[in-house]
Amino acid sequence: MTASLRKLRPDLTPWRSSRDFRLLWGSGSISSFGNLITYVAVPLQIKQLTGSYLAVGAIGLVELVPLIVFGLWGGALADALDRRKLVLGTEAGLGLITGLLLLNALLPHPLLWPIYLATALVAALDGLQRPALDTLVPRVVEHDQLTAAFALVSIYRNVNMVAGPALAGVLVASAGPAPAFAVDLATYACSLVLLARMRQVPPPTGAERPSLAGIAAGVRYACSRPELLGTYLVDIAAMFFAFPNTIFPFLADRLHAHWALGLLYGATAVGSLLVSATAGWAGQVHRHGRMVVLAALGWGAAMAGAGLFDNIWLVLLCLAVAGGADMVSGLGRSTMWNQSIPDELRGRLAGVELLSYSVGPQLGQLRAGSTAHLVGVRGSVWLGGLACVLSVAGLAAALPKLLAYDARTDPHAVAVRAAREGQQRLAA
Repeated sequence: MTASLRKLRPDLTPWRSSRDFRLLWGSGSISSFGNLITYVAVPLQIKQLTGSYLAVGAIGLVELVPLIVFGLWGGALADALDRRKLVLGTEAGLGLITGLLLLNALLPHPLLWPIYLATALVAALDGLQRPALDTLVPRVVEHDQLTAAFALVSIYRNVNMVAGPALAGVLVASAGPAPAFAVDLATYACSLVLLARMRQVPPPTGAERPSLAGIAAGVRYACSRPELLGTYLVDIAAMFFAFPNTIFPFLADRLHAHWALGLLYGATAVGSLLVSATAGWAGQVHRHGRMVVLAALGWGAAMAGAGLFDNIWLVLLCLAVAGGADMVSGLGRSTMWNQSIPDELRGRLAGVELLSYSVGPQLGQLRAGSTAHLVGVRGSVWLGGLACVLSVAGLAAALPKLLAYDARTDPHAVAVRAAREGQQRLAA
């Protein structure tokens, strides 16, 4: 195999060297598959019950407040508690809520309000879980394997982004949402078994108790670093303006391609999967800020194309290109975060990060639905893509330190690298 081809293949070193990473990877791959089935089944069920753009777009509004409140608190808990136990407990809670969705779907006449309630509860538990889940990876793999580890995580996420929506579309169209929720419930049971086999991951020595003051300290740290702030703002802008997934059921109708609904949901994941499966090159990148900005511009431009074309295959191609760009941005952001933030702040900063990559899509769902109500489905998509390009370009101009970031010389990245190497020497 030539050297250029070796740079493209995924680096399997984290998977081979860490038992806990393999268990975490297996749990995540199973659980995310079920989650994505429910992710598609919920808006489809609301569309069936109401036929309203706004009712579907309101999913984002319902999720927003729980995600903000519990995301920040989840970050504080991740710095103070055993992260594995926190993930295990919230995973069990998410399984119970999926069971409630299943019971509601089995009613002769399913109710709308329990769907919104379950959506809010899922957002709350996800906010508690995701900081701990994201910060587990740096604790179970070597520092220099972080980019490779996140690329491997991205592979299963993107495979599931294709397979989960495709299966959800078939299940809901043929038998209603109940079978979709039942499959998700079964995946939680499998995920819990794998998480239970992981070793404990205690908090860093001298960890602070969870408190509002601790959360505020984490937010102040994030705001004190313009390059970190830039990654958050760029991602929020990209998702707020150019995340039209919630109106895909209506876009399929507009394109006279009801059969392609699952493909619309999965197309971005196809592009992301192609990038993550050939991401060996990403370990050689050091200017991660530029990586994030250029990829976000590509995401917005591709989404604008998806709204302008009326041919379903061209729309799917644009969505796949957008997904590839988003994957490049995600690799750049996750590498910056995990290579330059000290472990004692990692959980609280993961809570801030959760808001950056989750609040944008939630607000984006509301924006997409309300804009579609005013200018139509396709107009909502292409206008959002254009607004994304303009906003990201403006942020890049306003935050020059984001473009200047270099992992080889950044003092924060150098300090974290030295601390990890010192811990490894003491452990040896």
